[in-house]
Amino acid sequence: MALRQAVDWSLYVVTDAGFSRGRSHVAVIEAAIAGGATVVQYREKQAPTRQMVAEAQVLRELTRRTGVPLIVNDRLDVALAVDADGVHLGQDDMPAALARRLIGPDKILGISVNTLAEAVQAVQDGADYLGVGPIFATPTKPDAAPPIGVDGLRLIRQHVSLPIVAIGGINATNASEVMAAGPDGIAVVSAVVAAEDIAVAAQELRAMVNASRQRREAASD
Repeated sequence: MALRQAVDWSLYVVTDAGFSRGRSHVAVIEAAIAGGATVVQYREKQAPTRQMVAEAQVLRELTRRTGVPLIVNDRLDVALAVDADGVHLGQDDMPAALARRLIGPDKILGISVNTLAEAVQAVQDGADYLGVGPIFATPTKPDAAPPIGVDGLRLIRQHVSLPIVAIGGINATNASEVMAAGPDGIAVVSAVVAAEDIAVAAQELRAMVNASRQRREAASD
């Protein structure tokens, strides 16, 4: 329970072997954490289960050493096998309420949502945080729902108190605009994973998130 309440959602980095320039997941994530990533999601759509468990286990050891939560995308079995901190599910994956029963009360449960109705349902089903998007069109997920834009993000933020991580086409050119809509952080794939210098890319995005949060706090005083 303590972990679920203490997560810093500022910069949530998602793995993608197709964008990592041949670098291993652990090399990418090690550099991303060095640059300021606060949450890591292991996302692997193509590998066999045995390979996924092996890769996730190495990431589990890295994230434990560095104190960064590890979330596994889609595969609840892999998340449980490596004792990940949580699992992230889409609208076509295992129902959130069932996943919550299987992972128990202390693991983190994230749900992808594209509409306010999906967000409200995810809250009712026991989600700990929401991945809201896609905000913009993104090449990393061709089957994604239509972009909801910053206005769609703002609408969900106004009605949901759970932590929100904005995702979908976010990079250094638009991160500040996205953060102005009120999410707790941003989730990125290619903006970090595909960068020539992963640590520098992460550092730049983290700085933007921190600056946006400071502006928000100053405006509310």
